[in-house]
Amino acid sequence: MKKFDQHELDKIHAENPGQGFQFPGAFEITAVGHANAGLEQRVPAVIAGLDLNVVAGSERVRPSSNGNFVSVSVTFTCPSREMYETAHAALRADPAVKWTL
Repeated sequence: MKKFDQHELDKIHAENPGQGFQFPGAFEITAVGHANAGLEQRVPAVIAGLDLNVVAGSERVRPSSNGNFVSVSVTFTCPSREMYETAHAALRADPAVKWTL
């Protein structure tokens, strides 16, 4: 899985800077599921499987207060809204993922 570092990320520029949600760009996606589902590995793998690049060091894992669930967030580079929506759809299609943000 190819990962971008901050230097490569700095080279990405939106078509209309300052006008909100624009592509290409770097975006964060979060998947939530059961704590024992291995989402820490699954989320970056699903994103990379779509030929989208996960930003190195961007992974964050946060357990729920009772430890039953976990949220896994990664930042990835995305060329278009369609691919952004595809990333959400691919994660939601994974039976271990309950929802995405």
